[in-house]
Amino acid sequence: MRTHFVVHEAFEAPGAYEDWARARGHEIGYSRIHEGDALPASVDGIDLLIVMGGPQQPSTTTEEYPYFDAAAEKALIAACIEAGKAVIGVCLGAQLVGEALGAAFDSSPHTEIGAFPVALTLAGRRHPFLAGLGDTFDTGHWHNDMPGLTNDATVLATSAGCPRQIVAYSRYVYGFQCHMEFTPACIDALIEHSEKELAELIDRPYVQQPDQLRASDYTEMNAKLMTFLDRLAADYASR
Repeated sequence: MRTHFVVHEAFEAPGAYEDWARARGHEIGYSRIHEGDALPASVDGIDLLIVMGGPQQPSTTTEEYPYFDAAAEKALIAACIEAGKAVIGVCLGAQLVGEALGAAFDSSPHTEIGAFPVALTLAGRRHPFLAGLGDTFDTGHWHNDMPGLTNDATVLATSAGCPRQIVAYSRYVYGFQCHMEFTPACIDALIEHSEKELAELIDRPYVQQPDQLRASDYTEMNAKLMTFLDRLAADYASR
């Protein structure tokens, strides 16, 4: 499977998504836009597009972040969807997927940073890529916003702090507001970049501090993500 990552910041690494692609022997491409990489000029060489998170919003302008072009990323996402490719957006990426389909992103009811449980909805428990993974399980979080919902979107998972954690836009298009890809290295990079922000949010109900963040074991969460990805990839390949 030809997997392409759009990475917005060095401290927002693909983590377990990249580990999965490497372990499965996928052909992997990257657009590390923070390093000046271009987005793919064509979707022909992509089977799975994974758009990662970042401190930006879909409304962020190129004046604010010269290397982040939301319109260009949404155009790439839309082209992949139109061509029948698989697309996964993570955090900011999830919001961009919704926007590419005409659904504006929104503010989450709560800021979530840390490891907190998500609950699968009835649709999530019945979904072929999530079935059997548990009605509730801990995932990573690091966000203020959430993806918009199209008329055809289905919410597969929610949390106490955010009603849109995993969204299915179609059989092969998903938004993950939660960060099931977090690894210890991902957490260390985010903490290093965000220590001041974390200190300012110490009184928020769904914000953990560095010691708590580092103490969480993300192994089981990563394994559930890889099961989801294996099922998605197998279904995509069987078309």
